[in-house]
Amino acid sequence: MKFSTASLATAAAVLATVNASSKLRSTNVRRYLSYEKVAGYAPGSQVTDHCAIDRDQAAIEAELAKKTPEAFENALRIYNEGGNSKSYAQVTLTTPLSTFIGAGTAILGRNAEGNEVAGKAYEDYQAGTSVIKVQYATTDIQEAYVQCQVGALTEADRNLSGCFAEQGDLTIDGKEYSYTYIPSNDNLNGRTIAGFSTGARDKMRVGCKGCPYEDFLYFYDYYGSDTYAHDWVTAAFAGDKTTFRNGNADFSQYGMDGKEQIIKKGTAYLNIFMYVIREFEDALDDCERGCINCNDDPVHAWDEGVCFYTGSIEGQDGAGDGSLLHQLADKRCADYKTCGVDGTDLEGMARLNYELFDLFALGNFQLQSGNCPAARDTTKRVAQKMYIPMIQGSIRYAYKMDKLQGGEKEAAEGAAFAAAVLPRIHAASPEAAQTIYNNLRVGASSTDSAAVKSAFESVYPALGITCAEMGGLWNEAEKSYYSGMEPCQDVLTRETETVVKNNNTLAIALGCTFGALFAIAAAFILFIRNREKRGEMTFETWKTAEQSVAKDMN
Repeated sequence: MKFSTASLATAAAVLATVNASSKLRSTNVRRYLSYEKVAGYAPGSQVTDHCAIDRDQAAIEAELAKKTPEAFENALRIYNEGGNSKSYAQVTLTTPLSTFIGAGTAILGRNAEGNEVAGKAYEDYQAGTSVIKVQYATTDIQEAYVQCQVGALTEADRNLSGCFAEQGDLTIDGKEYSYTYIPSNDNLNGRTIAGFSTGARDKMRVGCKGCPYEDFLYFYDYYGSDTYAHDWVTAAFAGDKTTFRNGNADFSQYGMDGKEQIIKKGTAYLNIFMYVIREFEDALDDCERGCINCNDDPVHAWDEGVCFYTGSIEGQDGAGDGSLLHQLADKRCADYKTCGVDGTDLEGMARLNYELFDLFALGNFQLQSGNCPAARDTTKRVAQKMYIPMIQGSIRYAYKMDKLQGGEKEAAEGAAFAAAVLPRIHAASPEAAQTIYNNLRVGASSTDSAAVKSAFESVYPALGITCAEMGGLWNEAEKSYYSGMEPCQDVLTRETETVVKNNNTLAIALGCTFGALFAIAAAFILFIRNREKRGEMTFETWKTAEQSVAKDMN
């Protein structure tokens, strides 16, 4: 099938401007383009395809909710194979490539209706290659970012309208090649939630410029595995035991109610959580200090991190009911009375999200301006705050198990939240981590919510978070905090109160001293005035004395 020169030029232009990973980069292009906001955040690059990872999470959750063996198998396939992000077609060329084709080379084909479909070479291919991957082009519009979503999605969720036709011609580097493939089987995905963990070793511990990343190292040191998140999720699917260095779990003790919670929270709060931080760290690795026009790649990595935190379902204003970390923060703020700009409300966006998105915007600017040291400080503050909902969830479900007769579902939720934060706690205090694990581990015989809360609070200063940020577990029915679950008092606040009291004491003492001096001065002035009224020139006498001394010196 022939394509016009104009069509090929259009395809190349689309790939050059909408695909951030393309090798074709124009100077400062994103300075002049406006992209859809991500829950209020203004990205500096196209990341619609990255944001769509939450659609995989939502699809997994939908299958798990059915609680059937077949649905769990579907969820496992979606977890491993994806369906919504980095879509590509694996096609077989009738005639092998005649020349080398580099990754990102524009490729044009047609769908089943005969409409043009743009793509690019997924990777480098040598002359003589017959099987190639063609990644579909994505757009700046989130709702229509790509029109080929297949992968491991169930038939009802698939979208093949923008996939290549079953057979036809592809125009590659100006030459036509006939191809065949099976659209329902050979439309795959290069970005998966499983991949966030299975590739962690090379991307977070040994293969990156800034490796090992600090937060990942907490988890590696605690669990003893680069793939701890994947290990957790797959063990839960199989109903097996984990084999970690610390924090092990035996999922054979749970039925589908418990496994559902373990899996869906594990994919979001273990796999995706750490990959968010990884993207911010990756941005820092590539940041060039003091260079305004050479930090496009770091900005793109930073934008990806925001997308993986937020997802696409939240919408441009963040009001949607998403499936990732942004939504978790909004859920927990309703439990801890920390919603709203001031963090005193029971509904709306979490104060934590307001604060994080301020930091996201700040980090973007710091990277664009080449202020790499400041961007590193911002990244550290972001990572610190991201643990807050994990702690809130752990304490909440500890209380449910201890005081509200929670069952398997609540126990599993507590275990999952604890697993997502225990490594960070352990780095600050192994004793506190052990207390939390003993009370929230899978199969715990009992739960002491007060002990769990106290253990967490003991490490807040080391984690860089405060009692005010955490809030207290709110009982809406009673319009008060649950007994024993009130917000703690920050150590810094108590120290500040001591300083204020000492300063007040000092102020009183100084006030008394200066008051006494003022009284003495006033009395002296009255004394002088009385002498003058009696005709006794006090200062004249001093002047005469001074003159006499001066005369003697001459």
